[in-house]
Amino acid sequence: MIERYTRAEMSRIWTMENRCRAWLTVELAVCEAWRETGRIPGEAMDVIRSRAAIDVARILEIEKTTRHDVIAFLTSLEEKVGHEARYIHLGCTSSDIVDTANALLLQQAGELILKGARGLLKELETLARRYKGVLCMGRTHGVHAEPTSFGLKIAGFYAEFVRHLDRIAAALESMRVGKISGAVGTYASLSPELEAKALARLNLKADEHSTQIIQRDRHAQFFSALAIMAGGIERLCVELRHLQRTEVLEAEEGFSKGQKGSSAMPHKKNPISAENICGISRLIRSNALAAMENQALWHERDISHSSVERVIMPDSTILADYALTRLAELLRGLVVNPGRMRENMEKSFGLCFSQRLLTALVETGLPRQKAYETVQPLAMRSWEERRSFPELVKSDAGIRARLTDAELEDLFDMTCYLRHEDAVYARLFTAPRQPRGQKRVSAP
Repeated sequence: MIERYTRAEMSRIWTMENRCRAWLTVELAVCEAWRETGRIPGEAMDVIRSRAAIDVARILEIEKTTRHDVIAFLTSLEEKVGHEARYIHLGCTSSDIVDTANALLLQQAGELILKGARGLLKELETLARRYKGVLCMGRTHGVHAEPTSFGLKIAGFYAEFVRHLDRIAAALESMRVGKISGAVGTYASLSPELEAKALARLNLKADEHSTQIIQRDRHAQFFSALAIMAGGIERLCVELRHLQRTEVLEAEEGFSKGQKGSSAMPHKKNPISAENICGISRLIRSNALAAMENQALWHERDISHSSVERVIMPDSTILADYALTRLAELLRGLVVNPGRMRENMEKSFGLCFSQRLLTALVETGLPRQKAYETVQPLAMRSWEERRSFPELVKSDAGIRARLTDAELEDLFDMTCYLRHEDAVYARLFTAPRQPRGQKRVSAP
């Protein structure tokens, strides 16, 4: 199932072949920088460019002996390039290549995630505009509170996902760094100038201060941004799951011809996509903790982060891509039931007007606590006797002494809850904003 919703481009990023291709891209950028300084002859660089190629099977075979993936990679290159391979990896340590290549891979993956987030925003905006002005009951603690519109409900998620997109774009920019600084980051066999030349070819910046590695607070920020977005994804999916409950049924996932909901109960239509996405979101969040655990490495580095990143880099980015893509499809097929929304609003007998009545009584000069004590018994009676709250209010002599018939009719007008809806929409959808998450980098 996950393959159906995962873009092929995302899966290809994390293949071993593409990973090794990223390593080769970095090695060639370093070689080109050395050539610019005169350290590598032009003829040798021509040979390296023409012969260097990736052979995954051979690399894996060599690694059985070396038990070191980068050395196996370099040995394979040496077999293909020949004598001029002595210039490859000149002055570098493995992390120069791996960390810089990982930055390239995360840029590729991050751009796809930003693309997915923009696609999801488009679906949210479409729904928010379509259901603008469609009243439904707002709930707090799962209990009827005051009316809102289904459009405003969705618009709130739109606003949140704009922030998610911004956070990921910022984290991705923080990850747009490489390091070609040598064994402990002192440039003992390299130079900051050479590093700058090499990284410029990759559209990366130099890490301001690397040790043998790029410090993992950058990675923790990126995976935390994904985790925060996953929290927003789950919040939206939980809302949709609640709305599909039989007792609510204000919205439900599309159900295609031939689809089955249960092996035992033919009547079942379940929010399976939202439930699946909730589970995926939990995995993304748990991986953020692993990324934070990677920050505290020994001295200039140890290798405890490496095994973690081999899992969380592909897993979190693929899962984020999956969740965004599947959620966008869910929203495109969402079945919304305004009629059921009206029915559900009637189930609390107009109790949603209690705050408007309370405020109106206070405005007549009645102390707030006294006004509360006037309204609450009527509200409790309405609920217990399952009677119309507005009708009970209109029959109360104490309230009639303070509020006219016209004032009461105005209090019980549902349209009042949407009088500022246009202002919210204007802030969200028409206010000028800077383009979000648009930065691109060269792919290896």
